[in-house]
Amino acid sequence: MEAKKAVKKAANKAASKVAEALGDRIPGSPGSGTPTVDEPTTPIEPLPPKSEQDAPETVTPTGAPTGADKTLKSQQGEFLTTAQGARLRDTDHSLKAGPRGPILLQDHHFREKITHFDHERIPERVVHARGAGAHGVFTGYGTATDLTRAGFLAKGKETQVFVRFSTVLGSRGSADTVRDTRGFATKFYTDEGTFDLVGNNIPVFFIQDAIKFPDIIHAGKPHPDREIPQAQSAHDTFWDFVSLHTEAQHHTIWNMSDRGIPRSYRTMEGFGVHTFRLINEAGETVLAKFHWKPKLGVHSLDWEEAQIASGVDPDFHRRDLYDAIESGAFPEWELGLQVFPDTPEETFAGIDLLDPTKIVPEELAPVQRVGKLVLNRVPTNYFAETEQVAFHLGHLPPGIDVTNDPLLQGRLFSYVDTQLTRLGGPNYSQIPINRPHCPVNDMLRDGFHQHAVHGGVAPYRPNSLDGGNPSTTDTGFLDIPVRVAESTKVRENPVSFDDHYSQVRQFWLSMSPVEKEHIIRAYTFELAKCYEQAIKERQVQCLANIDPVLCEQVATGLGLPVPSPTVEFVEVEPSPALSQVTGEWPADGRLIGIVVDPAAGLDGVAAVRTEIFNAGMTPLVIAPHGGEIDGVTVQRTFATARSVEFDAILLAGAPAPAPDAAPARDAKAGAEASLTVDPRVLLLVEEAWRHAKAIAAWGGGADVLAQAGIAGSPGVISADSGSAALTELQPLLAKHRVWQRFPATVA
Repeated sequence: MEAKKAVKKAANKAASKVAEALGDRIPGSPGSGTPTVDEPTTPIEPLPPKSEQDAPETVTPTGAPTGADKTLKSQQGEFLTTAQGARLRDTDHSLKAGPRGPILLQDHHFREKITHFDHERIPERVVHARGAGAHGVFTGYGTATDLTRAGFLAKGKETQVFVRFSTVLGSRGSADTVRDTRGFATKFYTDEGTFDLVGNNIPVFFIQDAIKFPDIIHAGKPHPDREIPQAQSAHDTFWDFVSLHTEAQHHTIWNMSDRGIPRSYRTMEGFGVHTFRLINEAGETVLAKFHWKPKLGVHSLDWEEAQIASGVDPDFHRRDLYDAIESGAFPEWELGLQVFPDTPEETFAGIDLLDPTKIVPEELAPVQRVGKLVLNRVPTNYFAETEQVAFHLGHLPPGIDVTNDPLLQGRLFSYVDTQLTRLGGPNYSQIPINRPHCPVNDMLRDGFHQHAVHGGVAPYRPNSLDGGNPSTTDTGFLDIPVRVAESTKVRENPVSFDDHYSQVRQFWLSMSPVEKEHIIRAYTFELAKCYEQAIKERQVQCLANIDPVLCEQVATGLGLPVPSPTVEFVEVEPSPALSQVTGEWPADGRLIGIVVDPAAGLDGVAAVRTEIFNAGMTPLVIAPHGGEIDGVTVQRTFATARSVEFDAILLAGAPAPAPDAAPARDAKAGAEASLTVDPRVLLLVEEAWRHAKAIAAWGGGADVLAQAGIAGSPGVISADSGSAALTELQPLLAKHRVWQRFPATVA
């Protein structure tokens, strides 16, 4: 027996060494160095960044490449200094009048250190405060050259980018997995000037005119008297607004769908929301909408899963993003365009292209792929990059222009105005993350935080004192000459903006049965959180104008009568592109939890870890305790693991209750004393099953399935080996979830 165990242990160690040789390692190490138990005392230079980290390009404030090493912008030297470079002997004790005396005013080091600390924070964004960013590269396909002269879309053209993902409503300290709209803002550092594509993961917005933007944000934010609830729409002021402003119903149903709780940023679509105007080299124009299509498909969290994640890991989405990049599973999207003729009416198939509460179904205008985005580096410093990055819809390269969308028009003013307050003045474009990667000669001078040292004596045009520099050019940005109709000044919307329900109904009818169940659940949950009965009744009336089944199910859950519609239903064709429950997708970067039983040995575990690594996924071994077991490193314990962080579960054994499986030590352990399997393992498996995740077992793991009462249910696999279990598991991962496990009650 001992000899057999020794052979297994040797095999596991060998498999682990193979994985290590392949460069496979679990992401999440906090730094590039290896810490020691004792405090280091030998002076060394600052450690380099980790391999997946990067900083903004080293360009001057006026856009010239310096060729300097990016690390030169970080701290330098072996020794602690003041801000002026004077070396310090002590930073642990202030200068006092004797050991027990008061601090002396002359302590310049203390005053510099504490004053800088007191001013470390800048105002957070009013919206999109909670964000995560990453660097990457965009490569053009060349398929858009007949549509626009924008050079970054040329075939094979590579452009550096910085992308910031965010939630809309929460503060910087809120959780990632709340039900909310997500921002998807991309800064293209093109050689024709910076292009900011500032969009969301939902293709429509709540309002049609920017003058109402303060209103919808005030309604969605926490109530002003108590500053609650944080980062959510399940409260009276939000539902008061959207039930009174019925133009908001389309965005609202998207938020109530699974789109409101993405599985990760990597499985999230992005949209430019508005219609833009493109111009090509021949001067021809078209109208277009921008789309980001994720390589991994569109995938969301289950609502209960999102709630658990908000508590056990509020950083769920940013951790997933950075761990994926660190492990080499680089997030990818294709940039696509929906293209429409540029007609005087600015409509397509009867849809007003200037109405930001409307989409054009992809079946009517297919999305043409024009380039690929790959995120492959994480920021070196969150504040310097992700917090200080400044986007603006007016940052446009030649070949792309705006339209008269009344929401877009207001955003063109608001973004610049916001940066003046947040970033301390008009020179925010000189912050390294915001600097263009092309020459800048803007004749803008002085102001707070001016980093450039401008030459010349004539910052105006025309001039002769500076030899006429700078000159204008016929190849520069062109404000496309669009005829503005002569009309009377009015505060009105066009009649075409009045339809507030037909596309909401189309969205509902396009959902699969399981997605409809989730929408019903979301509306019922959110409205049940409202205090005022009148608001609930008003929103249920809006649902009656969308669909009778949706209305009846939500009204029943709220204990309200079912009202009759007040508008006539419009016949609409479902749009299959709106449903997430379609197709199969790569499993790159998925996290697979492997539950092991040390008492029974780790037969096949090291080998299956290697197979998971080779498939582009990440295995996390879950055991009663940390450290190593039979040469396999443990990443999670029964005390620290929770189902929400795993995309699937592999059961390699049925571990008995561990010594810490006591309610006084770990509430997840429960109070059942007769269990033969650790109760936290059963909880892990039961939650994964409830959230429609794939579960596979071999060896003693089959006993866990039996005790959990889930053996034989859809997506629950029993196999003869770890390799066989993984083989059967992978097709289920390609479909994201095992929805057939829970038949829907609505069609």
